[in-house]
Amino acid sequence: MRSVRVVNRTSGQVLAERAAVADTLWSRFIGLQGRRDLPLGTGLVLVPCTSIHMLFMFFPIDAVFATRDGRVVRVAHRLRPWTVGPIVPGALYCVELPAGAADGLAPGHFIDLQRV
Repeated sequence: MRSVRVVNRTSGQVLAERAAVADTLWSRFIGLQGRRDLPLGTGLVLVPCTSIHMLFMFFPIDAVFATRDGRVVRVAHRLRPWTVGPIVPGALYCVELPAGAADGLAPGHFIDLQRV
């Protein structure tokens, strides 16, 4: 699986030094299910993605939904395991980050996915 660096273009904050890209049906289906943690500095980019669930998850995450040009349309902070996340029409992808990693990020900001 390829990786990208996730940067808040608006503030310059690095959200993840290395985020795996899940862009196949199978990799999106598996996502973070069954993992015990998501270390700081890492993440998962689901493409395409307009909604997520936290079933079979064991830790909270932040979820950032963005459009094709990187405009953030929704930030879901500290989603708890075994819950259903938001449905976000207009989003092209979702970046799943460790809980708290998206603090300071808001709708209207822009994020960049940079090849590692």
